[in-house]
Amino acid sequence: MYRTYFKRLVDVVIAGATFIALSPVFIVISAVLVVIYKGTPFFTQRRPGLHEEIFTLIKFKTMSDARDQNGNLLSDSLRLTPVGSFLRKTSLDELPQLINVIRGDMSLVGPRPLLSRYLPHYQIKERVRHKVRPGITGWAQINGRNVSTWDDRLSADIYYFENLSFKLDLLIIYKTLRNVITARDVVIDPDSLMAPLDIHRQKTGNTELPTH
Repeated sequence: MYRTYFKRLVDVVIAGATFIALSPVFIVISAVLVVIYKGTPFFTQRRPGLHEEIFTLIKFKTMSDARDQNGNLLSDSLRLTPVGSFLRKTSLDELPQLINVIRGDMSLVGPRPLLSRYLPHYQIKERVRHKVRPGITGWAQINGRNVSTWDDRLSADIYYFENLSFKLDLLIIYKTLRNVITARDVVIDPDSLMAPLDIHRQKTGNTELPTH
């Protein structure tokens, strides 16, 4: 009952109320980023959600569009701005995802929406992460966040799918708020700690392609 009906109702009520309450913060951050980046304050990217359907993820922009002499974007670490670093450290860059939740693209709690190019590199058992809406936070995020391995993070997504409940969601939300306040397990540049999933799986060969 909770998985099928009540979870979505909780998402809409909490996300809507939170967005209204934090709208002054949303407006201030947007205005500051418009000035800093001389353009849109938002970063958008197409990512797979429920049933692997692609949606547009919205976050506050944390990196500039600085390029080298050949017109190529500089590395993430070089483009990350001081304001962007602050937004990541405080998790305020995730605030626009409340819009994704209200629209039904995401849930407050669920597996994090990862890059579309990772889709061919999941093990068959890991694909259950796309049988629920992706979340702003999840079981993997409160158990290591950006400092755990890919195998640990994806195993945590499997655990969440198999044990999804109102009680578990409340626990995840509580621990997420605690981690944000204490800045626990925060990594400003996650790519500096581990390779992207597709590269990792290509090196290890740890991918089970689905049979048709």
